[in-house]
Amino acid sequence: MIDINASGNVTIGFGPTNVTMSVGNIITAIAVFIVGFLIAKVVKHYILTLSKSTKYVWVLNEDTARTFYNMIVIISAFYALHVLGVLSYKVSGTSLSDIFTALTVFYFSYLLAKKSKDYMVMRAPKEKLNEMQVKAKLFYYTVVTIAFFLALNIAGLSGRLSTIMAAAGITGVVLGIASQAVVANFLAGIAMYFDKPLRIGDAVRIGNVEGIVHDIRILSTRIRAWDGTLVRVPNEKLFNSEIVNLQKYPARRAELTLGIAYREDAQRAIDIIMKVLDEEPYVLAVPEPRAYVEELGDSAVNIRVWAWVPSSLWRGQNLLRAEYGLLQKIRDALKREGIEIPFPQRVNWFAEPLRIKFTDDEQES
Repeated sequence: MIDINASGNVTIGFGPTNVTMSVGNIITAIAVFIVGFLIAKVVKHYILTLSKSTKYVWVLNEDTARTFYNMIVIISAFYALHVLGVLSYKVSGTSLSDIFTALTVFYFSYLLAKKSKDYMVMRAPKEKLNEMQVKAKLFYYTVVTIAFFLALNIAGLSGRLSTIMAAAGITGVVLGIASQAVVANFLAGIAMYFDKPLRIGDAVRIGNVEGIVHDIRILSTRIRAWDGTLVRVPNEKLFNSEIVNLQKYPARRAELTLGIAYREDAQRAIDIIMKVLDEEPYVLAVPEPRAYVEELGDSAVNIRVWAWVPSSLWRGQNLLRAEYGLLQKIRDALKREGIEIPFPQRVNWFAEPLRIKFTDDEQES
């Protein structure tokens, strides 16, 4: 129901609730919405213009222009309704218009961050995909975090929330325990981004964890171990650990040790081993492979073998193929050529000859 009284006030009925507004308020509300609409059009046009000339197309594009346009128009509508008194009601000391505006800002900021993150990854060249994934996540979390605190400030809840947490005794606990670990992991993640000790897809060894880097996040890094399990390593622990990157360089050295009997010709065995290495397609010619007598063991002459192979072989079962597959071929070649690979044996010397005494029962049997 709409009623206009003699003083020019307009009363609009919504069931049991009536909202009274003056003609001046209606004009002001319309002006607020029109100004917001015009600002939205200008911002949209400006962003579209920038998108044609900037290199930051991942954030300044048509989706971003549309997001800002919709956000400004919706916020303008909220404040127009606030002027009319529809959204001027207070909830815990905060008007409905401020609450709706805060939710709108956070929602559209989230959309902007998500679309920009996806756009950055989608446009990244293949050789820089891993680096761009980390950059995109860093941008995403930064925008969402800023939007969260901005929304709290718009809704007027930032100071009140801090007061409530302090009164409940939660602030000290959260900041002292949880936030300390979160902040430490966050800063370690940023430091690792600039240090770049590893990338997504690298084979790494960190302490007793070894596998492929599956994902690098702002607080932790996921590693897919060789047995298929997923290991989450906090970035603070990762940053302070000794990181062994198994694929940082294009070639890696496989090292093997095997023994031959003392009576065998060591140089002949080395020649056989070198022939096997020369015939293997994945053993690199440069750096050249080597085989040499490492030590004289208790029951064998131990020969050390060095073979450089592509680092790409250091993945899962390819690691076994690089080392143990090569070891098996060397063992088969030595066996074909009659080179004995002895089992452990021990010779005991006694100061006096041993005398064996048989009892009567043993003699009868």
